[in-house]
Amino acid sequence: MEPGVDAGAKQVSPERYKRMERRFVLFLVLSFAILLGYSALMQRLNPPKPQQQAAARKEREQPSAKKPKAEIPVEKPRDKPAPEIKAAIEPEPEQPEQWVTLGSADHKDPFRMLVTLTTKGAALARIELNDPRYCDIDERYGYLGHLASMSDHEGNGCLVRFVGRGTPAAEAGLKPGDVLKAIDASPVSGPKSLEAVLRGTRPGQKVQLSIVRDGKPSTLTAKLRRRPLDVVRPEGDDPLSMLLTLQRFDDLRIDHQEKEEEKEDAAAAENNGRKDAIRPRHEAVSRELDGLKLRTANWRLVESDQLYATFSRKLPEMGLEITKTYRLIVVPEQSMADKNYPAYHLEFEVEIRNIGNQSHEVAYRLDGPNGLPTEGKWYAYKVSRNWGGSGLRDFIISFDGGTPGMINATAVADGDVPPPWPDESLSFIGVDAQYFSAVLIPHRKNRAEAWFEELTPICVGKVDPKQKNWANTSCRLTSVPTTLEPNGPPLRHIMKLFAGPKRPSLLANKEYRLDELVYYGWPIFAAVAVPLTKLLHVLYAVTFNYGLAIILLTVLIRGCMFPLSRKQVIGAQKMQQLQPEIKKIQEQHKKNPEARTKAQQELFRKHNYNPLSGCLPIFIQMPVFIGLYRALMVDIELRDAPLLSNAIRWCSNLAAPDMLFDWSGFMPAWVNDGQGIFGLGPYFNLLPILTIVLFIAQQKMFMPPPTDEQSAMQQKIMQYMMIFMGLLFFKVASGLCIYFIASSLWGLGERQFLPKAAPVAAAAETRAQAKAHARQTAAKTKKS
Repeated sequence: MEPGVDAGAKQVSPERYKRMERRFVLFLVLSFAILLGYSALMQRLNPPKPQQQAAARKEREQPSAKKPKAEIPVEKPRDKPAPEIKAAIEPEPEQPEQWVTLGSADHKDPFRMLVTLTTKGAALARIELNDPRYCDIDERYGYLGHLASMSDHEGNGCLVRFVGRGTPAAEAGLKPGDVLKAIDASPVSGPKSLEAVLRGTRPGQKVQLSIVRDGKPSTLTAKLRRRPLDVVRPEGDDPLSMLLTLQRFDDLRIDHQEKEEEKEDAAAAENNGRKDAIRPRHEAVSRELDGLKLRTANWRLVESDQLYATFSRKLPEMGLEITKTYRLIVVPEQSMADKNYPAYHLEFEVEIRNIGNQSHEVAYRLDGPNGLPTEGKWYAYKVSRNWGGSGLRDFIISFDGGTPGMINATAVADGDVPPPWPDESLSFIGVDAQYFSAVLIPHRKNRAEAWFEELTPICVGKVDPKQKNWANTSCRLTSVPTTLEPNGPPLRHIMKLFAGPKRPSLLANKEYRLDELVYYGWPIFAAVAVPLTKLLHVLYAVTFNYGLAIILLTVLIRGCMFPLSRKQVIGAQKMQQLQPEIKKIQEQHKKNPEARTKAQQELFRKHNYNPLSGCLPIFIQMPVFIGLYRALMVDIELRDAPLLSNAIRWCSNLAAPDMLFDWSGFMPAWVNDGQGIFGLGPYFNLLPILTIVLFIAQQKMFMPPPTDEQSAMQQKIMQYMMIFMGLLFFKVASGLCIYFIASSLWGLGERQFLPKAAPVAAAAETRAQAKAHARQTAAKTKKS
């Protein structure tokens, strides 16, 4: 007999229990199959498409439609591929690669970021935020500073190519040209071994740097720090950010070359019978006009200092000179304490000048920022703007200050994207991560002026087929063709490259107008999440700890709900009292469900019991649960907020699982990768286990004992569901677990302080004795 089943209840045979269990397992399997099938159907029927005007789509799809506001020459299709210009180009003398840094990694300096640039392609390599609140939450070892390219070969020491201002390396006195030989007693042979040695250190640790400078050995002392967050960074062998090339030069066009290459690939694949003869998509992203190497050649560094850098590349036979300039924003001294001062951007300027003696029609192709963080990729969940779900780095675009459209990383990786958009008052375009974004904002006097012919998402680098939602996404901007006269006005475009946190007060600044980047989901979710987030910030201002703020929030909510919770407990006690009576009614009306229902309703009415009274506290807490869950997924202030301290790993980030210890060394790969329901991740989490244990304790305390087969089966299903919930909760944010733990402990405490219920028979006997005593007392009073 099941424990807790009333002694008078009908005993259930083992064979029947087995049949019920098989039905329950079948129910779970069918539920999962329906859920997966529905998800696949929705992705097929509702592919992610950004919101755009119907007229704009017709303009792209119909050749005869009205053209964009700038005149775009229409060229007839070619029967022959465009002629190569290799022989016509004399590239500038090759120069060694140089690295330039702007800004500082020290938050005390008047900058918000440290920017690293390279002459190779005049590209943006890295943007590091210097605010101590925005540190890397995955890599928690000591930070010395980025000193060299990871593509450098391992050798006899690590050649220091650049040293960013404000880094521990700069504070220790390390300089470009030094050769780092060892850190403490650990030898260093190159960039990769340097990173391996640093992985054995911790923030705050002092280390000895053994270097060789001008042929002489020397020793420096550096105090390591916590690694700052890279909003933009190099990612393996993927192309860097802000690479530019010519899309069109007179009759030469990249898209014509692409079509010819696609025909050649298709013919080769057909002749060889091999699909691998087709060039991968990530190689097509880096195409240039034949003979051009603007993406890979070293540009000339014209001038640079701590605030700006200008790169130039001449194309003599084309008669063109292309210039790229990066400018960093300085924070005024009086605004240093203002965390919302708009200095989280670079000004990026591209200029194409005709230095020849003939007019030319040119257009450029610019690839935007990429390499955004994939922090918490085994547990992170980003709120999606469409039915297709979201990735860690999604393409985002907005026109005329309207609601942004999003294409998730998986769709970009699969090439499942809509036709390119024309420039119709482009507001911003770029990449959106969970807590940070990197977007380009055109800086033009006339918003109606069309700068770009095509705007489209691209996938940078190779894609792991098993992890497409982690794909390195970027954006591509193709300018409207412009005729440049000899020594005439150049083609000049200036854009802001915002690369910073998604903090609402910062994004709403008139310099950016990016407040739409913060997205809590449907309006009904935002209506709950936004006020709850603000309340958490108020409680944090009192406690200076978001963990305590969540506990205070729980106490506040449960305190306000005490009358309802008390009514729920009393209702559960009444239900336990009424179980024998309910059992009698069920036995009496076995074959008459209608009569049984009426009898139960009369019993409930007689004892003033409402079966739905216990559901009200749950319904009231649901918005709090949803709001807190959304706040932890969206609010930048809760990211990296510790329960105790950032010095220990456990509960160091309330927006992530608690990560008690690393078990990746002895768990299989399919568990460590965090993918799917059984992908639990590389860490063991304690708080979800405590949460489920408290849920089970509450269930046993509040749920009445079963009186028949149906109620026994329901309780058995609830036990299975608790185990299933444990799997779902295992990667949930620790801040949410703290809320559930505090709420469950409050509920258990409430139950202890409330009076215990008496059995219904005993209660009836007590009432009868009280009435008899009252009659005797009245009779005596009358006689006297």
